Amino acid sequence: ARAELRSLSREVRAVGRVGFDEEHLARIHPKIEGWVESMRVDKTGEKVKKGQILLSIYSPQMVSSQEEYLLALKNLEVLKDSPFEDIRKGAIDLVESARERLELLDMAEHQIRELEKSGKIKKNVHIHSPFDGVVIHVGVRDGQFVSPKTELYRLADLSKVWGNVDIYEDELPWVRVGDEAEMRVAGVPGRVFRGKITYIYPYFEPKTRTVKVRLEFDNKDGLLKPDMFADVTIHASRQDKAVVVPSEAIVRSGSREQIFVVRGPGKFEPREVTLGVSSSGMTQIIDGVQAGEEVVTSAQFLIDSESKLREATAKMLESARSTGAVSGPEGEISPQDQHGGDMSGMNMDDMNMDDMNMDDMNMDDMDMSDMDMSDMDMGGMDHEGMQHD
Repeated sequence: ARAELRSLSREVRAVGRVGFDEEHLARIHPKIEGWVESMRVDKTGEKVKKGQILLSIYSPQMVSSQEEYLLALKNLEVLKDSPFEDIRKGAIDLVESARERLELLDMAEHQIRELEKSGKIKKNVHIHSPFDGVVIHVGVRDGQFVSPKTELYRLADLSKVWGNVDIYEDELPWVRVGDEAEMRVAGVPGRVFRGKITYIYPYFEPKTRTVKVRLEFDNKDGLLKPDMFADVTIHASRQDKAVVVPSEAIVRSGSREQIFVVRGPGKFEPREVTLGVSSSGMTQIIDGVQAGEEVVTSAQFLIDSESKLREATAKMLESARSTGAVSGPEGEISPQDQHGGDMSGMNMDDMNMDDMNMDDMNMDDMDMSDMDMSDMDMGGMDHEGMQHD
């Protein structure tokens, strides 16, 4: 196979859970002390609209603040025509500060306007919903004393929901913020919800060794409910113009990854490579192989084993040369050693047998059946020195 340029893409499948959009959660606390006079919304799960009155609180603090504002308005009415500019300005500043105090204590704008118009103090202060949503917790009841520490309500806007998904480490390089995703839930069969990745958490979960990824989905019809389990498919970003090879071409030795590149008939070059992402049986090569080069995709381990055997043999020969155990020119192994004792092709003319004494040779137990003497030249043997019994 040849290394080639192509675009890699992958679908990451994971199990997730529907959650609240934490940017649209509200915990409502009063800014005054007082007693709950009447509750307009008193059930968990009830839907509310933005600006809807949730409850009314009687607060002596708010009553005194209203009185101060009415006095400031009367003072301004008297002093607005004063010839002294400082007096007029002081009266105006007093009205503005008294009104601002009411606003800071969360008195509703419509109640302040009614106070200015009628001049009558409002006994109860209204608490309003900050947005369209659902009540997920009710913290008080009628007649209860409340303070700024008391949580009156907890509201959630479910027009958008989050999907929290766990991604394994080997899939993390594929995932990017902005990638599109599809979500399916058992509670809404046949419906596919489409969203996108909005955030990748910067830490791993120690128990699962996964990274949390946040998805965002529109939920105008309210079909998605928090804590639903979901099957999520993330369409990961494409890797364009990546140099890829078949995954089976990679030889992993534990400490390194390498590929055998074909250099010619029967010639292979091992190369260490830097790997990228993998998909559909192909693996990206970041460094080590160029597009167009031919790589070995089968029997790599045999090639690797043979190269290691040659390397070991070379080291053994080098060790033998250093100890003088190898004879022959340039330390090569002698023909006798190479042929394992085969004497075919041996010339007997060069053998001096004058001093050979046959008396000491015991040939009773010698097996001559395997000796090949067909190529021996006996013309040069000197038999005069041989003694026979």
